[in-house]
Amino acid sequence: MVGVRMKFLYDDESFSFEALRAAGYAAYSGADLGEVLVTCRQIPEGDEEAWSAQWAATAARIERIGRNALAAGHRVSAREALLRASNYYRTADFYRRENPAADTESTRLAKASQQTFADAAALLDTPARALRIPYEDTTLPGYLFLADDSGTPRPTVLYHGGYDSTLEENYLALAAGALRRGYNVIAFDGPGQGSTVREQGLHFRPDWEAVVTPVVDFAFTVPEVDAERLVLVGTSLGGYLAARAAAFEHRLAALVLHDGVDDFHEVAAATAGRAASTPGGIEALMAQNTMVRWIVRNGRWTFGVSDFDELVEAAQSYTLAGIADRITCPTLVLDAENDVFFKGQPQRLLGELTCQKELILFREDEGAGEHCHEGALSLFHQRTFDWLDTLLAR
Repeated sequence: MVGVRMKFLYDDESFSFEALRAAGYAAYSGADLGEVLVTCRQIPEGDEEAWSAQWAATAARIERIGRNALAAGHRVSAREALLRASNYYRTADFYRRENPAADTESTRLAKASQQTFADAAALLDTPARALRIPYEDTTLPGYLFLADDSGTPRPTVLYHGGYDSTLEENYLALAAGALRRGYNVIAFDGPGQGSTVREQGLHFRPDWEAVVTPVVDFAFTVPEVDAERLVLVGTSLGGYLAARAAAFEHRLAALVLHDGVDDFHEVAAATAGRAASTPGGIEALMAQNTMVRWIVRNGRWTFGVSDFDELVEAAQSYTLAGIADRITCPTLVLDAENDVFFKGQPQRLLGELTCQKELILFREDEGAGEHCHEGALSLFHQRTFDWLDTLLAR
């Protein structure tokens, strides 16, 4: 049974979801609900130009509050305002995917999101450390977030997002909740994510163990990391990526798939099917549907392909078929009742796993049924970290 989709401020499914995503970070000072409401009030349904302009204006206004607070010596006020500004700049850039490489405003917004976050991260009670993690012949950007400055080795979460997340968003999405519970966190952008695609020209790759293994190697060099209690968490498409990595990287104490993804190609193929039955094909479908338009544009950029057909073809490699049973560490698979992208895949993946495993379903009637439980961050963190606390205590 599919529940009723959670509508938040918009009828447009994508606008509703992205507004909810931005607002949900209020749980960790990444948004203020009033700011979200007055910003969205000025954005008509499906108007991507207005979306970018209004979120950028709000971000700039809140950044000024942060800069003024910092200059006046108000550390907490500065940190909170800069965190909100970073989230709003990210949101302003979200739909600017027609040609990001040539879009100067997209570049400006992305850099502003990075800079405001970097300045906020330096103001955390234990300031975050910016990282460059060795990867092939280059490096990946990351942050080391520490629960305190004692130097004590602690259970540590390695965290990356998915199809469109950024390193800066990773703090609000997971790290802030982990820190409160005594975990350290190494958050990073892999190829195809955040600044790696924009500044380094790196694109997604299906063999994600080639990304995670160097991060594990790096983690072992950090004194504050308890090497026996290393946890990998991946969000959204990261649910496939992290699972793929864990099938080959066996130094992990636990794996959390947020949410479980068995086969990314199914999503691309389903979109192709819709396009085939639409007069005018994929171009017409993109013109009609905000979410499809964004999926195709973002995919072309992050996968490094020139058109939708190439994206569908590239997605074929992103499957756990014949691989899932190689995962050996205890694994938590999360599921969302109304997931618009990967519905049914978490349960299917659970059936393919042969390790110690558990599935947690987040329901619509508890306000947590959306993809990756947007709008229910506290519940997501409570269930995930309670599971990890119990597992790692053994």
